[in-house]
Amino acid sequence: MSYAAAIENLSALIPELFSTPGTPGSTRRKFSLKEIGILCAALGDPQHSFPSVLVAGTNGKGSTASTLASIAHESGLQVGLYTSPHLDRVNERIKLDGQDIPDEDFARVYFRVHAAAEQLVLEGALEHLPSYFELLTALAFLYFRESKVDLAVLEVGMGGRLDATNIVAPVLSAITDISLDHQEWLGETIALIAREKAGILRPNGTMVTLPQHPEANQALGEVATELNVRGINAAQYMPQLGVRSTDPYPIQVLGEEILVDSPLKGAHQHRNIALAVTAAVELAQNPGFPITPAAIERGIQNTRWPGRLERLTLPAGPEFVLDVAHNPAGAWALRSALSSSGKMGGPQLDSEMRDGDRPHGNVLIFACLRDKPLREMTQILFPIFDHVVLAPIHSPRATEVTDLLAAAVATGVPSTPSSTVEEAIQIALALNPARIVISGSVYLVGEARHILLNQAQAQKERVR
Repeated sequence: MSYAAAIENLSALIPELFSTPGTPGSTRRKFSLKEIGILCAALGDPQHSFPSVLVAGTNGKGSTASTLASIAHESGLQVGLYTSPHLDRVNERIKLDGQDIPDEDFARVYFRVHAAAEQLVLEGALEHLPSYFELLTALAFLYFRESKVDLAVLEVGMGGRLDATNIVAPVLSAITDISLDHQEWLGETIALIAREKAGILRPNGTMVTLPQHPEANQALGEVATELNVRGINAAQYMPQLGVRSTDPYPIQVLGEEILVDSPLKGAHQHRNIALAVTAAVELAQNPGFPITPAAIERGIQNTRWPGRLERLTLPAGPEFVLDVAHNPAGAWALRSALSSSGKMGGPQLDSEMRDGDRPHGNVLIFACLRDKPLREMTQILFPIFDHVVLAPIHSPRATEVTDLLAAAVATGVPSTPSSTVEEAIQIALALNPARIVISGSVYLVGEARHILLNQAQAQKERVR
């Protein structure tokens, strides 16, 4: 079967978050490890064929996981990395040594997983086909087993306790910063959400984390105590106070000083990098993980995780900054990064806002999903921009542009609706800004990034 057929088959599934209770034809289901466990058992339990690290949290999971995977790869290990969601192509979720799973391998393994799932349904072992995420998780496990990875770094999709990734037996678990998000599924308080995230911990296991919100600290500590988990504080690998968000900084690792110089910018990335370094140091204590200070330094430097304060420029055009901030915590991190002096190698955003050099110095292109706190996010982000362009996104969960416009009006910031993401980019460019920031949704950033990269490539070819 072809790759196109695999994508068509996968896309026909209704993701577990997209349906609405009470809607005719809705197949929404409760999360459970039972289905993914039965499916993986039918495939020979590939998740137990390699050592793994689980990374849970609200924000920063992907950055932490990708940095750790890069460090492990620079140490000479064969490394699988599983993340979600993707920006452009679903293959991005499953990487081997930094490279997306090839189309032919994706199709081959996908149909093997799908055939096993269909057989289980026919036999009555499964009530229905596994979800989109469960099939992809099983695909990743099977691909990593085939590839004989030395380590798999697995980003938890949502929550932790009942996430499909949580059927592995992790060498260690890392938990990033926890804030309010997905309350419908995980609980209405930070404490409840933290307990769900703590579901990736194992009895007598190891937890890597950082001090954070007091409610999260308490919940994580209580679960760790119940399970006799050894907690490791990553604070020792944070930079000294006063280090700017874009400056390289030294840390002591495994008895040597290294320079942390990551392409991932923003002060919030200091925390994610510290978590990845701590996890790498912990792995280095185990046979089979020849991680050195030099490998940690190179791994940090060579991390690739697009769509996170990512800068793109078109010839003779403004700077684009793409960031997938999709909840209030992410919005605050983006605002802080844009407003800090020396951010991303450029002047301070606040000093440019009313400088008169351009009609609209800084423009935001924004969209978000309807299960996000729209008013809160707009109140955080919109006031630091001169103009906002509102874009539609291709998701059943997308907030309508009319609702985006109403939220924008409430902030008092001039705003313009658009009918497509491409039109949103053109509207923003017509304002002649110094900078265009694209944020609010992974779907928006993914589509905009695809458009911008294609435009850049077309311009290069015309120059040739």
